[in-house]
Amino acid sequence: MDLTGIHHLTAITADAPANNRFYTDTLGLRRVKKTVNQDDTSAYHLFFADGAGSPGTDLTFFDWPVARERRGTHSISRTGLRVTESSLDYWAGRLNDKGLIVGDIAPLDGRGSLDFEDPEGQRFRLTADQPGETHPWERSPVPAEHQIRGLGPITISVPELAPTEAVLTTVMNMRRVRDYASPDGEGQVHVFEMAAGGPSAELHVAVQPGLQVARQGAGAVHHVAFRTPDVAAITGWAERLNQFRIPSSGEVERYYFRSLYFREPGGNLFEIATDGPGFAVDEPRETMGEGLSLPPFLEPRRAQIEAGLKPLD
Repeated sequence: MDLTGIHHLTAITADAPANNRFYTDTLGLRRVKKTVNQDDTSAYHLFFADGAGSPGTDLTFFDWPVARERRGTHSISRTGLRVTESSLDYWAGRLNDKGLIVGDIAPLDGRGSLDFEDPEGQRFRLTADQPGETHPWERSPVPAEHQIRGLGPITISVPELAPTEAVLTTVMNMRRVRDYASPDGEGQVHVFEMAAGGPSAELHVAVQPGLQVARQGAGAVHHVAFRTPDVAAITGWAERLNQFRIPSSGEVERYYFRSLYFREPGGNLFEIATDGPGFAVDEPRETMGEGLSLPPFLEPRRAQIEAGLKPLD
């Protein structure tokens, strides 16, 4: 039983309208779903992805009125986004022109990379990816050949490796394949891969015992989700976690996918999510993300929920 890669990553914003503009206008992603946090319907849950809303391309945000995060360990510390090698120069120019905090293009772990931060301080790394199937968004301000191809690798920070490694390898069936020095000079980074590997299926674990404990806020990552094909598979993962006596949420129906949540020993929240049914389950693919979508159990409260949400566009 194997995970097949990164499914999505969910972060926190304190300014949903500005967040929406940045991820669609600057990063050129498609908003594929405008909905609410199913556990807190006062908050938007915004989903940005490729043109098809493909699993593995999905960057999502909870909109909460919170202060900026306090950076540290016990955190999902950097979000990887995949682009072609030839696109790194394009992105360096585009991000610098927008006045963002941007690093230099540099080799890292055998691949070209470019670090930057979004306006709320979320840390990103553009990573060169091999050619493959893509689903560009035809209305993106970013040319198709330079559009973001998806997520990965994702980096987490923990104070010690052994407990986290035990869960990743023994429970989640990941493989530790190599190590490299942190570009920030703060310890070693250990690379774990899923399925066939590659940047879309890697989790990088930075061991940073000297850092303070992070506190979540705007600009922080809430959780990272890993791909599994279908409901039968996620039921198998729920049973597996139970066999290893790892507390979990049990299966949770999110309507666009089915989920399972648990924490690894370093304190980071992990999710396993099914590839389907996907974002077109409740609206046409051509217009998904334009209106407010609600799962069936929230539909009777639509008027109340809409009244509590700020305009986005």
